[in-house]
Amino acid sequence: MSSNVAIVGVGMTRFGKREDADVKELGFEALKAALEDAPNVSPKDIEMLLTGYAWGYTATRNPTGELAEYAQLSPIPGFDVHAQCASSTAAVITGWSFIRSGFAKVVAVVGVQKMSELSGREVQRVMGQSADSSLEAPLGMTMPTAYALRAIAYMDKYGATEEDLALVRVKSSEYASRNPFAMFRQKFTTEDVMKSRPISYPLKLLDCAANADGAAAVILASEEVATKITDTPVWIKGVGLATGQQTVRGVPDLTTFTPTVEATRMAYRNAGVEPSQVQVAETHDCFTISEILDYEDMGFFPRGEGYRAIREGQTYVGGRVAVNVSGGLLGRGHPVGATGAAQIFAITRWLRGDAVGDIRVPAELGVAYTRGGVGTYGAAVVLSRRR
Repeated sequence: MSSNVAIVGVGMTRFGKREDADVKELGFEALKAALEDAPNVSPKDIEMLLTGYAWGYTATRNPTGELAEYAQLSPIPGFDVHAQCASSTAAVITGWSFIRSGFAKVVAVVGVQKMSELSGREVQRVMGQSADSSLEAPLGMTMPTAYALRAIAYMDKYGATEEDLALVRVKSSEYASRNPFAMFRQKFTTEDVMKSRPISYPLKLLDCAANADGAAAVILASEEVATKITDTPVWIKGVGLATGQQTVRGVPDLTTFTPTVEATRMAYRNAGVEPSQVQVAETHDCFTISEILDYEDMGFFPRGEGYRAIREGQTYVGGRVAVNVSGGLLGRGHPVGATGAAQIFAITRWLRGDAVGDIRVPAELGVAYTRGGVGTYGAAVVLSRRR
C-alpha cells in the first residue's frame, strides 16, 4: 500500500470550439501531451484509466471505453467519473484512492468534454437540470439565475458593487491573454464588462464563463514509482469532497457554498496545512461572483472581505494568494468535465517551476477546487512540491 501519491505528468489541449476533434481525439491529445511530459512513463505502464466527464452535457455516452480503445490501452480497468463540473477533480481523487489502496501504481486521469456537440439551447436545458429537476428547473432556474441570486445577496449583505464583480473578469482576462490554452485571449476593462449584454441581474455576459471543448490529463503514480522516474514530482497532500444542497431555495445563506467550505477544510486538514499557507489556487469561477465567494469559503480572506481583495489586487501574482491566474473558467473556457484537470495542470506546472504560457507563479503549495452544479458537489486537491 502506497501512502504518498504524486503527479508525474500533465497535459492539456487548447480550449475553445474544437471542430477538428471529437471526444476521444480530444482526450487522446491531452493524454499524449501528459505522457510526453512524463517521458519515463509509457502507455504500457498505465494500469488504470479514469475519465472525468459530465454526463448529459454532450452526446458521447462512453468516453472511457472510446478513449481506451483509441489510445490502444484496452483491455484496462477504468470507468467514467461524473460529478457535474467537478468530474475530473473527483476522478483525480478516485485515482489517488486506487493507488493508495495498492490496486494500481500508475493511473491516467483524463478530463474531457465537447460542449459543442449540443446546441446552446440544449446545453442550457441540461445545465438548468443541475438545479432541482422537479421543482426549480421547470420554473426557469438556470445557472446564471442561481448565481445572480447569490450576487444580489452578497452585494446586499456586504456592500459590494457590480464594478467589483467586473474586476474579477479584468484579472482573468489579463492572465488568459498570456495563456495559449485559453479560449479568450483578449483583455477586458471594467467598462467592457459593465457594457456587456445583461444576462441575469447583476450578471452580464462577461461575468459568465463560456462553454468550451477541451481536455486535460493527469498521470498519477505511487511514491515508489514517482521517485524513480522523475526529479520533479508534485505531491497530492490532501483531498476533500462534499455534497451540498441540490436546491437553491433550501440554501440558508446565499453568500456561502457549504460544499466549498467543507471540501477545502477536509483537504487542508488531510494535508496538515492552513489556508494562510496556500500561495496559488485555481477555483471555480464559473461566474465572477463565484470567485469572490471562493476567496472567503476557502479561507483566504474573512467573510465580507473578498470583494476588497480583488479591489486591492490581492489575488494577482505577487498578492496574498494568486487565484485563477491561468485565466480561470472565465478566461480559459469551461468544458465542464475537463475543468478540474485543467486546474491541476496549471498548479502542477507552477509548483514544478514551469510556466503556463509566460505565466509563472513562485509557489510551493497550491489548491485546486471545483464545484459541480448549482453548489451540489465540491472537490478539492492540495498539491505540494514537498513530500
